[in-house]
Amino acid sequence: MSSKVQLEAVKTLGFAAIGAAYAAVGAATSHEIRLICITNNTEGDMYFTTDITQDELFVAAGSFKLFDLQTNNTPNTDAKYVFEVGTQFYVKQIEAPVSGSVYIECLY
Repeated sequence: MSSKVQLEAVKTLGFAAIGAAYAAVGAATSHEIRLICITNNTEGDMYFTTDITQDELFVAAGSFKLFDLQTNNTPNTDAKYVFEVGTQFYVKQIEAPVSGSVYIECLY
């Protein structure tokens, strides 16, 4: 049995739409996400979250975070470490950017 990896469309938000309150980055996920890369291609530090009531991930200006949620998955168990279908990602500025965008790339 083989598993096929596929990509969701890139989720992005330009600097002008990123403010002091959380803004949605693209559409919610359409699949169970197994690997995610969050890239901050602005010159301002950012917070990312899936819950707009709290800051969950810090991503420094000009950097990224990569999470392989399936790395330590044991094939003989029913455990799945994924972001669920319908997960919405949000971003807010810590420092106001004047150019660039943020990107979220997802594999399922």
